[in-house]
Amino acid sequence: MSAKLIQGYEVVIGFETHAQLATQSKIFSRASTAFGAEPNTQACAVDLALPGALPVMNREAVACAIKLGLALGSHIAPESIFARKNYFYPDLPKGYQISQFEIPVVQGGEVSFYLGDEKKTVRLVRAHLEEDAGKSLHDEFHGMSGIDLNRAGTPLLEIVTEPDIRSSEEAVAYAKALHQIVTWIGICDGNMQEGSFRCDANVSVRKPGQPLGTRREIKNLNSFRNMQIAIDYEIRWQIEQIEDGHAIQQATVLFDPDTGETRAMRTKEDAADYRYFPDPDLPPLVIGADWVERVKAEMPELPRAMAARFVAQYGLPEYDATTLTQSQAMAAYFEDTAKACGQPKLASNWVMGEISRRLNNEEIGMDAVKVSSQQLAALIGRIQDATISNNAAKQVFEALWTGEGQDVDAVIEAKGLKQMNDTGALEKIIDEVIAANPANVEQYKAGKDKAFNALVGQVMKASKGKANPGQVNELLKAKLG
Repeated sequence: MSAKLIQGYEVVIGFETHAQLATQSKIFSRASTAFGAEPNTQACAVDLALPGALPVMNREAVACAIKLGLALGSHIAPESIFARKNYFYPDLPKGYQISQFEIPVVQGGEVSFYLGDEKKTVRLVRAHLEEDAGKSLHDEFHGMSGIDLNRAGTPLLEIVTEPDIRSSEEAVAYAKALHQIVTWIGICDGNMQEGSFRCDANVSVRKPGQPLGTRREIKNLNSFRNMQIAIDYEIRWQIEQIEDGHAIQQATVLFDPDTGETRAMRTKEDAADYRYFPDPDLPPLVIGADWVERVKAEMPELPRAMAARFVAQYGLPEYDATTLTQSQAMAAYFEDTAKACGQPKLASNWVMGEISRRLNNEEIGMDAVKVSSQQLAALIGRIQDATISNNAAKQVFEALWTGEGQDVDAVIEAKGLKQMNDTGALEKIIDEVIAANPANVEQYKAGKDKAFNALVGQVMKASKGKANPGQVNELLKAKLG
C-alpha cells in the first residue's frame, strides 16, 4: 500500500516497540536473562514478588537507554521517575508492572530512513525503561495453561512514535530502521522470533483534514512480513466498518498469520485505567552529564554519521551511503573494498547489487559472504584497467562465489576472459566486418544509429566477446569517417 489515499481515507499509524536490552541480568534483580531455559528456573525472589523482596536498578540497562537517546538525537532526562502500572494478569506476579510514565528517561528524537528513493522521518515521543511480564503457556490438548516467569523482570526499552506513518510499507521501513539502530549500537540482539524486538502498531483511518480516527493496536508483530500483512488487513477492515456505518471501537487486537486477519483481544485501556503512581521502592533515576559523556565515548560511529562520512569522503550519493550503512558488517565490507580498489562508486554498485542479491537469494548475512573484500577489489581493478569486460566480470564473480576459483587473475586466465585490446588485431576484425556488411555501413552514413550498433555487435561476435567495447566504438567510428 502506498501513502496515497485508500478508498478516500488517509492511514495514520503510530508505533510502540519493545526492545529487550542485551544485559546479562534482569532490570531489578540478578536473575539471568538467557533465552530458552526450563520454565521458572530463572525467576528469583524479586521476580516472583515475594514479601520483602526489593528491586535494585540494573546500571547497564540505564547505559543502554543512554545509548539509544544518543543514537536518536533525543533528550536524555537528567532525572526520571519509575512508576507502577497497575493491572491484573496471571503472568504479572506483583499485580503491577514497574515502568515509567510522566518523566521517561529518553524524550523526543527521530528515526530517518528511505522508502524507495524518498527520505522519511518519524518523530519519537519517548523511550522508557520497564520490566517485562512473564509468559502464559497454553496446552490445548490437555486443556491447561501454565505460567513461565523466566521472562518476568527482563529489561525493556519501549520506544513510542508520533502518529507520523502513513502506509504499511512506511511502517515496515521504520521498524527495519529502528531494528538496525538498536542492533548497531549493541543494546538489543533484534531477534524477533525470540521476542527481543516486538512491535505494536496503532492503526487508524480518517478522511483527509478530519481529526484522528479511533485507533486499534495490533500487538506483538514478530516479523516484518507479518507486520505489513496485519496492517494492510486492519486498514481494509476499518474502512469497511466505517463505510458500513459502524463506529470503530478502541481495542487491542492480535494478528493470526494462518488466516492473515486481525481479531479483537480486549478493549483498549487508557492511561487512567492503569492507575499509575511513582514506585515507592525506587528512587528517581539520576543521570549525570559525565555519565552521558562516558557512554558517548564508547559508542561506535552511528549509521547516519557514517553515511554522511561516506558521502563526504567517497563522493557517494546519499541513497548509496544510507543503504551501505544498514549494518556494520556491510559498511565495513564496502569501506575495505573501496580503499583497496580506489573506486568507491564501483565498490558501492557491486555491494548493493551483486553481493546483496546473492545474500538475499541464499538468505545469509554479511558474515557468510563468499567473496572477500580483497577479491572484489581485485575484480573491480581488472574492470578498470580494461583487462575484462563487465560481462566477463560477472563470470569471474560467479567462480569466486561458488569456490571454483580464489584468485581473480587465475580465473580470468583459466576461462580465457581477457579483453582483446590489441589495436592491430581489432582493426583487422573491424575491416572484415565493414567489408561484409555494406548495407549497414550505408545506413550508418545515412544517419541511422541502429546500423552502427549492428556493426559493433558483429565485431563483438567475431571476437567471441573479447573485444573491448569502448575501443571497438572508437576504432569503428574512425574507420567510418
